[in-house]
Amino acid sequence: NPYVDSVISFSRGDFKTLSRKSKWGAPRLLFNVLRYILSKRFDLCFDLSMEHRYSLFLKFMGVKQRIGFNYRNRGRFLTRRIHLDGYENKHVVEYHLELLRFLKIEPRYRNLELFLSQEEKEWSEMLLKRQGIRRDDLIVGIIPAGGASWGSQSYLKHWPAERFAYVSDKLVERLGVKIIIFASISESNIAEEVIQKMGYSAVNLIAKTDLRQFIALIDRCNLIITNDGGPLHIAVALGVKSISVFGPVDERVYGPYPPDINHVVVKNDIPCRPCYQRFRIPECHRQRNCLLGISADEVLRHAERLLSQKER
Repeated sequence: NPYVDSVISFSRGDFKTLSRKSKWGAPRLLFNVLRYILSKRFDLCFDLSMEHRYSLFLKFMGVKQRIGFNYRNRGRFLTRRIHLDGYENKHVVEYHLELLRFLKIEPRYRNLELFLSQEEKEWSEMLLKRQGIRRDDLIVGIIPAGGASWGSQSYLKHWPAERFAYVSDKLVERLGVKIIIFASISESNIAEEVIQKMGYSAVNLIAKTDLRQFIALIDRCNLIITNDGGPLHIAVALGVKSISVFGPVDERVYGPYPPDINHVVVKNDIPCRPCYQRFRIPECHRQRNCLLGISADEVLRHAERLLSQKER
């Protein structure tokens, strides 16, 4: 991001891991981070963590303005705060932009952005060329997993593998598209199932890219078809057309932002949907019908329409 001067990377998880490995490694890391923050003499912090530790930490570091959300009284060390029980009725982006009101700033530009280097773009071109994909081919990225932040409940977001496979085969058969299957190593079983159920071949990039490489390859797609999750927002930020399948989650809060005709949300609005509210998902008594009630042919129709115009 050309608008960011520097990044200070400090994760509690990394800190704990380092403390187990080395007696002095974790204290040394903490000392270096503290020294760096003190040296910069920051005036203001936007704390989006919904934790109390970071704002307390920054208070001790002399950061006088600490702005963020007060969720479950975790914002008690913030100097300015917005009370929050959960994200509902408006998009998460809008919640974050609302924090700017404390600085009397009115946003004029609301699109998401991601930035790729020329080297990353050239890398993706070379990889696709090795896979037999030409510059003028239609490319559809299939992302059948996602939702890792939900842990053992992530399956509640997953549209069936056989439906991803069906849509992929029909797009190859009718439009001659090139299909790329993406997934992380922890999601490999789901993605492998899609490949196994396909009648046509697909480019298998399961656990074969890092995050930046994944972003560069999404940038080369004409369309991605995905569950609700991070890859959707990557595509939106890059201006890549998308179809996202939403089950228990409210697309008004977590869907494509800003809404656009090139980003189609497919959903099945049964009475109990959306049930994910205030960062909690209840037990499902309807056999995931909000998700399983979405047909492959419906997704296929949207895909054919979006691909009818090759340009984004």
